[in-house]
Amino acid sequence: MARFTLPRDLYHGKGSLEALKSFTGKKAMICVGGGSMKRFGFLDRAADYLKEAGMEVEVFEGIEPDPSVETVMKGAEAMARFEPDWIIAMGGGSPIDAAKAMWIKYEYPDITFEEMCKVFGIPALRKKARFCAISSTSGTATEVTAFSIITDYQKGIKYPIADFEITPDVAIVDPDLAETMPQKLVAHTGMDAITHAVEAYVSTANCDYTDPLALHAIKMIQHDLVDSYNGDMAKRASMHNAQCLAGMAFSNALLGIVHSMAHKTGAAFDDHGAHIIHGAANAMYLPKVIAYNAKDETAKKRYGDIADFMGLGGETLEEKVTLLITYLRKMNDDLNIPHCIKHYGADSYPCEQGFVPEDVFLERLPEIAANALLDACTGSNPRQPSQEDMEKLLKCCYYDTEVDF
Repeated sequence: MARFTLPRDLYHGKGSLEALKSFTGKKAMICVGGGSMKRFGFLDRAADYLKEAGMEVEVFEGIEPDPSVETVMKGAEAMARFEPDWIIAMGGGSPIDAAKAMWIKYEYPDITFEEMCKVFGIPALRKKARFCAISSTSGTATEVTAFSIITDYQKGIKYPIADFEITPDVAIVDPDLAETMPQKLVAHTGMDAITHAVEAYVSTANCDYTDPLALHAIKMIQHDLVDSYNGDMAKRASMHNAQCLAGMAFSNALLGIVHSMAHKTGAAFDDHGAHIIHGAANAMYLPKVIAYNAKDETAKKRYGDIADFMGLGGETLEEKVTLLITYLRKMNDDLNIPHCIKHYGADSYPCEQGFVPEDVFLERLPEIAANALLDACTGSNPRQPSQEDMEKLLKCCYYDTEVDF
Protein backbone atom coordinates (compact mmCIF):
# COMPACT_ATOMS: atom_id res chain seq x y z
CA MET A 1 0.00 0.00 0.00
CA ALA A 2 1.24 3.48 -0.91
CA ARG A 3 0.09 6.91 0.24
CA PHE A 4 -0.46 10.22 -1.58
CA THR A 5 -0.85 13.24 0.71
CA LEU A 6 -1.26 16.95 -0.05
CA PRO A 7 -2.64 19.96 1.87
CA ARG A 8 -6.41 19.88 2.29
CA ASP A 9 -6.70 23.30 0.62
CA LEU A 10 -4.44 25.05 -1.84
CA TYR A 11 -5.25 28.65 -2.76
CA HIS A 12 -3.45 29.91 -5.86
CA GLY A 13 -3.37 32.85 -8.23
CA LYS A 14 -2.75 36.55 -7.75
CA GLY A 15 -4.25 37.92 -4.56
CA SER A 16 -4.78 34.49 -2.99
CA LEU A 17 -3.18 35.72 0.26
CA GLU A 18 -6.65 37.09 0.98
CA ALA A 19 -7.78 33.54 1.77
CA LEU A 20 -6.49 34.18 5.32
CA LYS A 21 -9.67 36.19 5.93
CA SER A 22 -11.67 32.96 5.82
CA PHE A 23 -9.71 31.20 8.59
CA THR A 24 -11.45 30.43 11.88
CA GLY A 25 -9.58 30.41 15.17
CA LYS A 26 -8.56 32.47 18.19
CA LYS A 27 -4.81 33.04 17.85
CA ALA A 28 -2.37 32.95 14.94
CA MET A 29 1.41 33.11 15.08
CA ILE A 30 3.09 34.26 11.87
CA CYS A 31 6.64 32.93 11.37
CA VAL A 32 8.83 34.93 8.98
CA GLY A 33 12.46 35.34 7.99
CA GLY A 34 14.82 38.21 7.47
CA GLY A 35 12.50 41.06 6.57
CA SER A 36 11.47 40.88 2.92
CA MET A 37 7.87 39.99 3.80
CA LYS A 38 7.73 43.02 6.08
CA ARG A 39 9.56 45.27 3.60
CA PHE A 40 7.17 44.50 0.76
CA GLY A 41 4.07 44.80 2.94
CA PHE A 42 2.98 41.16 2.84
CA LEU A 43 3.47 40.57 6.57
CA ASP A 44 1.18 43.48 7.51
CA ARG A 45 -1.35 42.38 4.93
CA ALA A 46 -1.39 38.82 6.29
CA ALA A 47 -1.74 40.07 9.88
CA ASP A 48 -4.59 42.37 8.88
CA TYR A 49 -6.44 39.55 7.12
CA LEU A 50 -6.11 37.31 10.19
CA LYS A 51 -7.31 40.10 12.48
CA GLU A 52 -10.24 40.63 10.14
CA ALA A 53 -10.99 36.93 10.69
CA GLY A 54 -11.20 37.68 14.41
CA MET A 55 -7.82 36.38 15.54
CA GLU A 56 -5.18 37.71 17.89
CA VAL A 57 -1.87 37.78 16.00
CA GLU A 58 1.75 37.49 17.14
CA VAL A 59 4.83 37.50 14.89
CA PHE A 60 7.97 35.40 15.30
CA GLU A 61 10.57 36.92 12.98
CA GLY A 62 14.24 36.69 12.16
CA ILE A 63 14.36 33.05 11.04
CA GLU A 64 17.71 32.74 9.28
CA PRO A 65 18.46 31.12 5.92
CA ASP A 66 19.13 27.41 6.54
CA PRO A 67 17.46 27.59 9.96
CA SER A 68 19.22 26.17 13.01
CA VAL A 69 18.11 23.79 15.72
CA GLU A 70 18.45 26.70 18.17
CA THR A 71 16.00 28.85 16.18
CA VAL A 72 13.50 25.99 16.13
CA MET A 73 13.66 25.69 19.91
CA LYS A 74 13.22 29.45 20.41
CA GLY A 75 10.20 29.50 18.12
CA ALA A 76 8.63 26.55 19.93
CA GLU A 77 9.10 28.39 23.23
CA ALA A 78 7.37 31.47 21.77
CA MET A 79 4.48 29.27 20.62
CA ALA A 80 4.22 27.68 24.08
CA ARG A 81 3.81 31.16 25.59
CA PHE A 82 1.32 32.48 23.01
CA GLU A 83 -0.63 29.22 22.43
CA PRO A 84 -1.71 29.73 18.80
CA ASP A 85 -4.28 27.51 17.16
CA TRP A 86 -2.99 28.55 13.72
CA ILE A 87 0.68 28.65 12.72
CA ILE A 88 1.18 30.76 9.59
CA ALA A 89 4.61 30.27 8.01
CA MET A 90 5.43 32.89 5.41
CA GLY A 91 8.41 33.45 3.11
CA GLY A 92 10.97 31.16 1.53
CA GLY A 93 11.72 27.57 2.39
CA SER A 94 13.66 28.50 5.53
CA PRO A 95 10.89 30.09 7.64
CA ILE A 96 8.37 27.46 6.51
CA ASP A 97 10.76 24.59 7.29
CA ALA A 98 11.62 26.12 10.67
CA ALA A 99 7.95 26.64 11.54
CA LYS A 100 7.18 22.99 10.72
CA ALA A 101 9.81 21.86 13.21
CA MET A 102 8.61 24.43 15.77
CA TRP A 103 5.10 23.02 15.35
CA ILE A 104 6.29 19.53 16.32
CA LYS A 105 8.08 20.84 19.42
CA TYR A 106 5.08 23.04 20.36
CA GLU A 107 2.72 20.07 20.27
CA TYR A 108 5.21 17.71 21.94
CA PRO A 109 7.46 19.77 24.29
CA ASP A 110 9.46 16.75 25.42
CA ILE A 111 10.43 15.56 21.93
CA THR A 112 14.13 15.88 21.07
CA PHE A 113 15.52 17.04 17.74
CA GLU A 114 16.95 13.55 17.21
CA GLU A 115 13.46 12.08 17.66
CA MET A 116 12.06 14.59 15.16
CA CYS A 117 14.53 13.33 12.57
CA LYS A 118 13.29 9.75 12.76
CA VAL A 119 11.88 9.27 9.24
CA PHE A 120 8.08 9.04 9.29
CA GLY A 121 8.19 8.68 13.07
CA ILE A 122 6.48 11.87 14.27
CA PRO A 123 3.40 11.46 16.49
CA ALA A 124 0.04 12.84 15.38
CA LEU A 125 -0.08 16.64 15.22
CA ARG A 126 -3.04 19.07 15.19
CA LYS A 127 -3.80 18.60 18.88
CA LYS A 128 -3.00 22.28 19.45
CA ALA A 129 -2.68 23.99 16.07
CA ARG A 130 -3.19 23.77 12.33
CA PHE A 131 -0.58 24.93 9.84
CA CYS A 132 -0.70 27.25 6.82
CA ALA A 133 2.32 27.79 4.55
CA ILE A 134 2.65 30.78 2.24
CA SER A 135 5.59 30.55 -0.16
CA SER A 136 7.44 33.60 -1.47
CA THR A 137 10.04 31.64 -3.46
CA SER A 138 9.66 29.26 -6.38
CA GLY A 139 11.70 26.22 -5.51
CA THR A 140 11.44 24.38 -2.21
CA ALA A 141 7.66 23.78 -2.45
CA THR A 142 7.73 23.21 1.30
CA GLU A 143 4.21 24.66 1.36
CA VAL A 144 2.92 21.31 0.06
CA THR A 145 5.50 18.81 1.30
CA ALA A 146 6.03 16.41 4.17
CA PHE A 147 9.61 17.65 4.65
CA SER A 148 11.61 20.21 6.60
CA ILE A 149 15.36 20.83 6.47
CA ILE A 150 17.04 21.99 9.68
CA THR A 151 20.78 22.63 10.13
CA ASP A 152 22.86 21.53 13.09
CA TYR A 153 25.71 24.01 12.77
CA GLN A 154 27.75 22.34 15.53
CA LYS A 155 27.92 19.20 13.37
CA GLY A 156 27.88 21.06 10.03
CA ILE A 157 25.02 18.86 8.80
CA LYS A 158 21.56 19.56 7.39
CA TYR A 159 18.95 17.12 8.63
CA PRO A 160 15.71 16.39 6.77
CA ILE A 161 12.61 15.90 8.89
CA ALA A 162 10.22 13.69 6.94
CA ASP A 163 6.65 12.82 7.91
CA PHE A 164 3.22 13.31 6.36
CA GLU A 165 2.16 14.82 9.71
CA ILE A 166 4.00 18.05 8.81
CA THR A 167 2.28 18.41 5.43
CA PRO A 168 0.56 21.80 5.83
CA ASP A 169 -3.21 21.94 6.20
CA VAL A 170 -3.39 24.94 3.88
CA ALA A 171 -1.00 26.18 1.19
CA ILE A 172 -1.24 29.64 -0.36
CA VAL A 173 0.62 29.97 -3.67
CA ASP A 174 0.33 33.68 -4.51
CA PRO A 175 2.62 34.84 -7.36
CA ASP A 176 2.56 38.41 -6.00
CA LEU A 177 5.03 37.27 -3.35
CA ALA A 178 7.34 35.59 -5.88
CA GLU A 179 7.77 38.84 -7.80
CA THR A 180 9.96 40.11 -4.95
CA MET A 181 12.67 37.46 -5.44
CA PRO A 182 16.14 38.75 -6.38
CA GLN A 183 17.58 37.31 -9.59
CA LYS A 184 20.06 34.94 -7.93
CA LEU A 185 17.28 33.44 -5.83
CA VAL A 186 15.18 32.88 -8.97
CA ALA A 187 18.06 30.83 -10.38
CA HIS A 188 18.70 28.73 -7.29
CA THR A 189 15.07 28.02 -6.44
CA GLY A 190 14.30 27.19 -10.06
CA MET A 191 17.07 24.59 -10.24
CA ASP A 192 15.94 23.21 -6.90
CA ALA A 193 12.48 22.76 -8.44
CA ILE A 194 13.67 20.93 -11.54
CA THR A 195 15.83 18.70 -9.35
CA HIS A 196 12.74 17.85 -7.28
CA ALA A 197 10.81 16.90 -10.40
CA VAL A 198 13.60 14.85 -12.01
CA GLU A 199 14.45 12.99 -8.80
CA ALA A 200 10.76 12.30 -8.11
CA TYR A 201 10.29 10.85 -11.60
CA VAL A 202 13.17 8.38 -11.28
CA SER A 203 12.72 7.63 -7.58
CA THR A 204 11.98 4.06 -6.58
CA ALA A 205 8.76 5.38 -4.98
CA ASN A 206 7.37 7.01 -8.14
CA CYS A 207 3.81 6.10 -9.07
CA ASP A 208 0.93 6.95 -11.41
CA TYR A 209 -0.09 9.83 -9.14
CA THR A 210 3.32 11.50 -9.01
CA ASP A 211 4.59 10.98 -12.58
CA PRO A 212 2.23 13.48 -14.31
CA LEU A 213 3.04 16.15 -11.72
CA ALA A 214 6.79 15.65 -12.16
CA LEU A 215 6.73 15.66 -15.96
CA HIS A 216 4.47 18.71 -16.26
CA ALA A 217 6.62 20.60 -13.76
CA ILE A 218 9.74 19.79 -15.80
CA LYS A 219 8.07 21.03 -18.98
CA MET A 220 6.96 24.27 -17.32
CA ILE A 221 10.41 24.91 -15.83
CA GLN A 222 12.05 24.23 -19.21
CA HIS A 223 9.72 26.79 -20.75
CA ASP A 224 9.73 29.45 -18.03
CA LEU A 225 12.78 29.45 -15.73
CA VAL A 226 15.38 31.30 -17.80
CA ASP A 227 12.86 33.95 -18.89
CA SER A 228 11.73 34.34 -15.27
CA TYR A 229 15.38 34.82 -14.30
CA ASN A 230 15.65 37.53 -16.94
CA GLY A 231 12.68 39.46 -15.53
CA ASP A 232 9.54 38.12 -17.26
CA MET A 233 6.92 38.39 -14.49
CA ALA A 234 4.34 36.26 -16.31
CA LYS A 235 6.93 33.48 -16.40
CA ARG A 236 7.73 34.21 -12.73
CA ALA A 237 4.07 33.50 -11.89
CA SER A 238 4.15 30.30 -13.94
CA MET A 239 7.30 29.14 -12.15
CA HIS A 240 5.52 29.61 -8.82
CA ASN A 241 2.99 27.01 -9.96
CA ALA A 242 5.62 24.74 -11.52
CA GLN A 243 7.68 24.47 -8.35
CA CYS A 244 4.53 23.63 -6.40
CA LEU A 245 3.69 20.80 -8.80
CA ALA A 246 7.25 19.49 -8.42
CA GLY A 247 6.77 19.63 -4.65
CA MET A 248 3.56 17.63 -4.85
CA ALA A 249 5.47 15.01 -6.83
CA PHE A 250 8.52 14.67 -4.59
CA SER A 251 6.63 14.88 -1.31
CA ASN A 252 4.98 11.62 -2.30
CA ALA A 253 7.58 10.00 -4.60
CA LEU A 254 10.56 11.08 -2.46
CA LEU A 255 13.97 12.18 -3.78
CA GLY A 256 17.46 10.83 -4.41
CA ILE A 257 21.16 11.37 -3.83
CA VAL A 258 21.35 14.81 -5.43
CA HIS A 259 19.58 15.97 -2.30
CA SER A 260 21.55 13.65 -0.04
CA MET A 261 24.80 15.25 -1.22
CA ALA A 262 23.36 18.79 -1.15
CA HIS A 263 22.19 18.30 2.45
CA LYS A 264 25.58 17.02 3.59
CA THR A 265 27.83 19.47 1.71
CA GLY A 266 25.73 22.60 2.35
CA ALA A 267 27.14 23.46 5.77
CA ALA A 268 30.28 21.28 5.66
CA PHE A 269 32.58 24.15 4.69
CA ASP A 270 31.04 27.02 6.67
CA ASP A 271 34.35 27.53 8.46
CA HIS A 272 35.85 28.49 5.09
CA GLY A 273 33.08 31.01 4.34
CA ALA A 274 31.60 28.57 1.86
CA HIS A 275 28.02 27.73 2.69
CA ILE A 276 26.93 25.99 -0.50
CA ILE A 277 23.43 27.28 -1.22
CA HIS A 278 21.00 24.38 -1.55
CA GLY A 279 19.64 25.21 -5.01
CA ALA A 280 23.12 25.83 -6.40
CA ALA A 281 24.33 22.53 -4.95
CA ASN A 282 21.44 20.69 -6.62
CA ALA A 283 22.19 22.42 -9.92
CA MET A 284 25.85 21.37 -9.79
CA TYR A 285 25.20 17.79 -8.70
CA LEU A 286 22.14 16.87 -10.79
CA PRO A 287 23.99 16.23 -14.10
CA LYS A 288 26.54 14.03 -12.30
CA VAL A 289 23.88 12.00 -10.51
CA ILE A 290 21.95 11.48 -13.75
CA ALA A 291 25.12 10.04 -15.32
CA TYR A 292 25.61 7.80 -12.27
CA ASN A 293 22.00 6.62 -12.01
CA ALA A 294 21.72 6.00 -15.77
CA LYS A 295 23.93 2.93 -15.31
CA ASP A 296 20.70 1.43 -13.94
CA GLU A 297 18.50 0.39 -16.88
CA THR A 298 15.19 1.39 -15.29
CA ALA A 299 16.50 4.83 -14.37
CA LYS A 300 18.04 5.25 -17.83
CA LYS A 301 14.66 4.61 -19.47
CA ARG A 302 12.95 7.12 -17.20
CA TYR A 303 15.58 9.77 -17.95
CA GLY A 304 14.86 8.99 -21.60
CA ASP A 305 11.16 9.63 -20.93
CA ILE A 306 12.06 13.04 -19.50
CA ALA A 307 14.22 13.89 -22.53
CA ASP A 308 11.37 12.87 -24.85
CA PHE A 309 8.84 14.93 -22.91
CA MET A 310 11.17 17.94 -23.17
CA GLY A 311 11.59 17.33 -26.92
CA LEU A 312 15.38 17.08 -26.71
CA GLY A 313 15.76 14.48 -29.48
CA GLY A 314 18.14 11.53 -29.56
CA GLU A 315 17.70 8.06 -31.04
CA THR A 316 19.07 5.81 -28.31
CA LEU A 317 18.62 6.00 -24.55
CA GLU A 318 22.31 6.88 -24.21
CA GLU A 319 21.86 9.84 -26.57
CA LYS A 320 18.76 11.01 -24.72
CA VAL A 321 20.51 10.90 -21.34
CA THR A 322 23.46 12.83 -22.77
CA LEU A 323 21.14 15.46 -24.25
CA LEU A 324 19.34 15.83 -20.92
CA ILE A 325 22.64 16.34 -19.08
CA THR A 326 23.78 18.84 -21.72
CA TYR A 327 20.51 20.76 -21.44
CA LEU A 328 20.77 21.02 -17.65
CA ARG A 329 24.38 22.21 -17.84
CA LYS A 330 23.31 24.87 -20.34
CA MET A 331 20.62 26.00 -17.88
CA ASN A 332 23.32 26.40 -15.24
CA ASP A 333 25.30 28.56 -17.66
CA ASP A 334 22.23 30.67 -18.47
CA LEU A 335 21.57 31.14 -14.74
CA ASN A 336 25.21 31.93 -13.84
CA ILE A 337 25.61 28.86 -11.64
CA PRO A 338 28.98 27.05 -11.52
CA HIS A 339 29.33 23.43 -12.61
CA CYS A 340 31.33 22.20 -9.63
CA ILE A 341 32.39 22.92 -6.05
CA LYS A 342 35.93 23.84 -7.13
CA HIS A 343 34.54 26.80 -9.08
CA TYR A 344 31.88 27.80 -6.49
CA GLY A 345 32.88 31.32 -5.53
CA ALA A 346 31.66 34.50 -3.86
CA ASP A 347 27.88 34.90 -3.87
CA SER A 348 27.68 31.41 -5.45
CA TYR A 349 28.92 32.69 -8.81
CA PRO A 350 31.42 30.78 -10.99
CA CYS A 351 35.09 31.59 -10.49
CA GLU A 352 38.47 30.04 -11.27
CA GLN A 353 39.19 29.06 -7.65
CA GLY A 354 36.22 28.71 -5.30
CA PHE A 355 35.85 28.94 -1.55
CA VAL A 356 36.49 25.27 -0.78
CA PRO A 357 40.21 24.38 -0.87
CA GLU A 358 41.03 21.04 -2.48
CA ASP A 359 42.90 19.72 0.55
CA VAL A 360 40.00 20.56 2.88
CA PHE A 361 37.51 18.88 0.55
CA LEU A 362 39.59 15.71 0.31
CA GLU A 363 40.14 15.59 4.06
CA ARG A 364 36.42 15.81 4.80
CA LEU A 365 35.29 13.67 1.86
CA PRO A 366 34.94 10.29 3.67
CA GLU A 367 32.79 11.76 6.43
CA ILE A 368 30.62 13.74 4.00
CA ALA A 369 30.11 10.63 1.87
CA ALA A 370 29.19 8.54 4.91
CA ASN A 371 26.68 11.17 6.04
CA ALA A 372 25.18 11.37 2.55
CA LEU A 373 24.67 7.61 2.50
CA LEU A 374 22.71 7.91 5.75
CA ASP A 375 20.55 10.77 4.47
CA ALA A 376 16.80 10.13 4.30
CA CYS A 377 16.80 10.75 0.53
CA THR A 378 19.31 8.00 -0.32
CA GLY A 379 16.92 5.10 0.18
CA SER A 380 14.68 6.07 -2.76
CA ASN A 381 17.51 6.71 -5.21
CA PRO A 382 17.31 4.28 -8.15
CA ARG A 383 20.91 3.13 -7.73
CA GLN A 384 22.25 2.45 -4.24
CA PRO A 385 25.83 3.77 -3.92
CA SER A 386 28.56 2.29 -1.79
CA GLN A 387 30.89 4.44 0.32
CA GLU A 388 33.42 4.21 -2.52
CA ASP A 389 30.83 5.23 -5.13
CA MET A 390 29.68 8.20 -3.05
CA GLU A 391 33.25 9.43 -2.56
CA LYS A 392 33.97 9.10 -6.29
CA LEU A 393 30.72 10.88 -7.16
CA LEU A 394 31.47 13.74 -4.79
CA LYS A 395 34.92 14.05 -6.37
CA CYS A 396 33.24 14.39 -9.78
CA CYS A 397 31.08 17.13 -8.25
CA TYR A 398 34.19 18.88 -6.94
CA TYR A 399 36.32 18.71 -10.08
CA ASP A 400 33.57 18.55 -12.77
CA THR A 401 34.92 15.28 -14.15
CA GLU A 402 33.06 12.55 -16.03
CA VAL A 403 31.11 9.89 -14.14
CA ASP A 404 32.38 6.57 -15.58
CA PHE A 405 31.44 4.10 -12.85
